[in-house]
Amino acid sequence: MIIREYNENDINSMVVIWNEVVEDGVAFPQEDCLNAQSGAEFFASQTYCGVAEDDGEVVGLYILHPNNIGRCGHICNASYAVDSKCRGKHIGELLVKDCLEQARIHNFKILQFNAVVESNTYARKLYEKLGFVQLGVIPNGFRMKDGSYQNICPYYHEV
Repeated sequence: MIIREYNENDINSMVVIWNEVVEDGVAFPQEDCLNAQSGAEFFASQTYCGVAEDDGEVVGLYILHPNNIGRCGHICNASYAVDSKCRGKHIGELLVKDCLEQARIHNFKILQFNAVVESNTYARKLYEKLGFVQLGVIPNGFRMKDGSYQNICPYYHEV
C-alpha cells in the first residue's frame, strides 16, 4: 500500500470512490455526484489530492484545501474516501497521516474538519487516536440522505 499524489490516470477510480460516499448520504455534505469532467476539475482545484494505491489499484483518496481565506488562510480542510470493499484495512489512517504531512508541506498550521457526523464513530475514533481535538457539537448540523438530522462534531489538529 502506498499513498501518493494523484494523477490523471486515477480520476475515474477517484470519481467512483467519491461518488460512493456521496450516494451513501451519511458523511459528505455534497449531494451531487461527479462525472469524469467535473471530477477532473474538482480534484485539480484542490491544493493537494492523495490516493491510496494497492497493487496498482486506487482504493482511497483525500482532498486538501484551505478552509478559509486571508487571516484564516493558514487553516486547511480535508475529506477522505475509501472504497467500501477495502474498508477496515486502516487505509483511512494512512490517508489522514499523509494529509497531515502534506498540510505541513503546504504551509498550513491547522487541519480542521467542519462536519464530522456524530454517528461516524469509526472516523471519530481514528481522528481522536491521531490527536485531533473535538471543538464541540453542532446540533442537527447534518442532513442525512433519509432526511433526518445528525449532530456534527468539528475537529482540529495543529500541523
